[in-house]
Amino acid sequence: MNLVDLFSGCGGFSLGARQAGFRVVSAYDNDRILSSSYSLNFPESNLHLKNIAKLSGAEVRREARQSIDGIFGGPPCQGFSDIGKREPRDPRRQLLGHFFRIVNEVEPTFFVMENVRGLAYADARVVLDRALRRVSDRYAILGPQIWEASDFGAATKRPRLFVIGVHKDRGDAIEARDIEALKCPAPTVKAAIADLAGAEDLGEIDGFDTWRITHPGRPSDYARMLRAADGRFTGQKSTAHTPTVIKRFSKVHPGSTDVVGRHPRLSWDGLCPTLRAGTGADRGSYQSVRPIHPEENRVITVREAARLQGFPDAHRFHPTVWHSFRMIGNSVSPFMAKAIFSAIQKKLGVAQGHSIAAE
Repeated sequence: MNLVDLFSGCGGFSLGARQAGFRVVSAYDNDRILSSSYSLNFPESNLHLKNIAKLSGAEVRREARQSIDGIFGGPPCQGFSDIGKREPRDPRRQLLGHFFRIVNEVEPTFFVMENVRGLAYADARVVLDRALRRVSDRYAILGPQIWEASDFGAATKRPRLFVIGVHKDRGDAIEARDIEALKCPAPTVKAAIADLAGAEDLGEIDGFDTWRITHPGRPSDYARMLRAADGRFTGQKSTAHTPTVIKRFSKVHPGSTDVVGRHPRLSWDGLCPTLRAGTGADRGSYQSVRPIHPEENRVITVREAARLQGFPDAHRFHPTVWHSFRMIGNSVSPFMAKAIFSAIQKKLGVAQGHSIAAE
């Protein structure tokens, strides 16, 4: 089944779709930095750097070069976030409507839209309802439904809102229980990142700081699932803090928060709090608050954040730490995405590789 990813970013949503057996034929984003590694991770997909507000369904169909069974994506959430200003005039809020406009024009078998839970609040729900009216006559719609990434096997608390629609003429409606049947226990922070300790620094390779696990040992099931076959990974370069910051971090106990920088310290036996994205240069270049490592007096590395979010070690982000954290903070956990797409495929009863878009 052929899918199109709108607002692709670094590809967390696409990764879950691929892991569930779908083929992402096209991806769209207008941020060159946040989508810069997409083609490295998805060479089989065609990435298009375009403004989705100006994208037409006809373009999407033409550039896919084949039938389209599903459209998915996470329109920018900053205008709806419960930790942001929630400014009604924020132009990013309008991109939600463009997502459903494209669904309406392409008319795939199904769609999946992801966003923050703040989209369900009264002041934003009107925007969602208006957008859904574009497709509600032809699609059986589930949601808005809020699910937690840790309930689907990720090592982080990350509540996200989803709306799923199935074309009434092409398949049975998705129900919440179809997806919730795939819930599983969450791994701990220790299970996710402990095996990265003591990795060998291989230097810079292809622009990325590269490392290798030196003590393969007996990793957790979670770590084993995410490890690369050769034990290599990128993004483990740690932040160089000042002596003052290191001393301050040393006094923060696991599970508590640094009173100055508001950095939470991870607990080996707990979960990571939601990883935030920060902002780009166009909006002040604000870095997100990063958690402190459970034992070491530093914030977590890019690879540790990726592990906690559910990305495999082979997945690359950006050579710059700041942009990598923006990528991860903006992404859908691949674990959550895989569960949703697996439930859709099972419900539609379609074998991998068989398109039903025209049936």
